[in-house]
Amino acid sequence: MQPIFAELVTTATAYLSDVDPVMRTTIEQVGPCTLQPNPDIFNALVDAIISQQISVKAADAIMGRVRAALPEGKVTPESLLPFDCERLRVLGLSAAKARYICNLVEHIHSEQLQLELLQELEDEEIITQLTAVKGIGLWTAQMCLIFTFGRADVLPVDDLGFLDGIRVAYQLPTRPSKQEVRERGELWRPYRTFATWFMWALRREGKKTRIVSL
Repeated sequence: MQPIFAELVTTATAYLSDVDPVMRTTIEQVGPCTLQPNPDIFNALVDAIISQQISVKAADAIMGRVRAALPEGKVTPESLLPFDCERLRVLGLSAAKARYICNLVEHIHSEQLQLELLQELEDEEIITQLTAVKGIGLWTAQMCLIFTFGRADVLPVDDLGFLDGIRVAYQLPTRPSKQEVRERGELWRPYRTFATWFMWALRREGKKTRIVSL
């Protein structure tokens, strides 16, 4: 983990523990945040498109086939340029996802989307530029903000894993609504990314927290 990002993780974890007793319990159960952004934005976008609405296992298998079909296994705009939709479908992608990836490659090669400039932009501008590409929605753009750019204050209210984590942590009978998550998330600013990560981790590990009075 890069020293600057490690310092951010430490600061965010301490802050969340201080402002939210339920989050403190969750952090104690989950353990240290291991989020480590990967700056390969193109690979992240392709992976996110492939992962839409299928299981992690299925997505990993398709991504593995894509890598195996590319020179040195590198997922880049240049290596995918020769692949039309039919060649991508042979690798296991749906017709829609194949079109989305071809569209992404076209946007990059036409310079409608300049990936190397995104890091310098504010979160909302990154979202605007990414979602202009067909097949990249708000959720995908937010995942890139978290896992590629390491932005600290992302709240993905459309992520079901995140909502399930909140349900478990706060002993709710059902998943919270998006509005309820937005309201709860105000407490976590400016470190909502890390609150999200801990909710994901809680759900992934199948752990349950005790009820804490707020």
